[in-house]
Amino acid sequence: MMNFPDDIEILKEKVEKFLDPISSAVEKGTKGEKNFLFTASRTEAGRSLPPYYQLYFLFVDLLGYKNLGQFEKVAWSVPIDYNGTAYLLEHRKLGMGLFASDKENQEPECQEIVKKINKAVKISQPYFEWVANESAKRSNLNVLNHSLRLHDRYTYFIDEYYKKIQEANTRKDERIRTQHSENSWSVEIPYYRLKNESEWLAISAIDAFFSFTEHVFIHAAILRGAALTGEDVANLADNEWASKFKECLDIQDQEVKVHYDQLVSIKRQIRNYVAHGAFGKNGEAFQIHSGAGAVPLLMPHQKGSSRFSMQSGIEFNEAEAIKTVEEFMQFYWESKAFPEIIYIQSSMPSILPYASDSTYARAMSSIEKMEDFVEYLTGMHDNAANMDW
Repeated sequence: MMNFPDDIEILKEKVEKFLDPISSAVEKGTKGEKNFLFTASRTEAGRSLPPYYQLYFLFVDLLGYKNLGQFEKVAWSVPIDYNGTAYLLEHRKLGMGLFASDKENQEPECQEIVKKINKAVKISQPYFEWVANESAKRSNLNVLNHSLRLHDRYTYFIDEYYKKIQEANTRKDERIRTQHSENSWSVEIPYYRLKNESEWLAISAIDAFFSFTEHVFIHAAILRGAALTGEDVANLADNEWASKFKECLDIQDQEVKVHYDQLVSIKRQIRNYVAHGAFGKNGEAFQIHSGAGAVPLLMPHQKGSSRFSMQSGIEFNEAEAIKTVEEFMQFYWESKAFPEIIYIQSSMPSILPYASDSTYARAMSSIEKMEDFVEYLTGMHDNAANMDW
């Protein structure tokens, strides 16, 4: 068990031993052929390299190899020496690679280089984990934004719910008579099967809604300055949905409070019940033995005034629940009245340094400023993705 940062030098020595004879071409003074930086070719062996970020942390951060910096379509470039010959480790637009001046004849050496690098990366895993843990305590992090993908899941179940309920209503008076023998037949009423299926879809839509909004609320909290570090975000992610809601919306506002109360009721009585294996947390799955027969442990007077009753199994007024969810979506996600939603709908990650240096605060001051900021940031992101420096 290594104790960082005290044991960094010990790890460096161990890694260098496994990499030997790989070394820094800059420190060793190894010269490549003329225009080597621009003519070196991608090798087949390089396609088996670990992810670019592990190589960067290994060679640049841990071992201190020289990074030549950014070029056109190149994010970073590290020259290495192997038995007196220069090679390049580069992260280019088309991916991480090992580059050589004569890739066909140097392929066996490249295979050896990649094999040694893969071993060194495995040995360095404790260092990578330490870097990650230290980074989480600070603000130099991005938080990935999956809001649109989660929204697509929600809308899929909502659309399927409406289709199913429409089909059920269309076939409400339909009867399907099946004869099994001369004296035996049965009658099926499709409406009841379709109604059950619509209820299942409604439950799935509600579950997708809460998953989606939990994700959105975390990003909104960052944009509003309520989460500044990786630890802040992790702590908020561990909190209940209601806590995330309150970080983003003021429940002292009467309109917000109405939405909040109804959604909390749905979450408690429907989503939580189903998530806990249809047992719930309040004895919903129990019946009392009595002279009247089996009666629900959860008595009617314990349900409160909520419209969303879970007293009898998982029966509930799905139309009312879906209506409540849809009303909140119109109020928040679809209204264009909240600057943070403009940013979140761009799919850009939340950038924590912008939360601590007031960049987000300035953009959050109006819809127009947020739109301008998103346009600027999207342009920067596209250029970075194309490595147009």
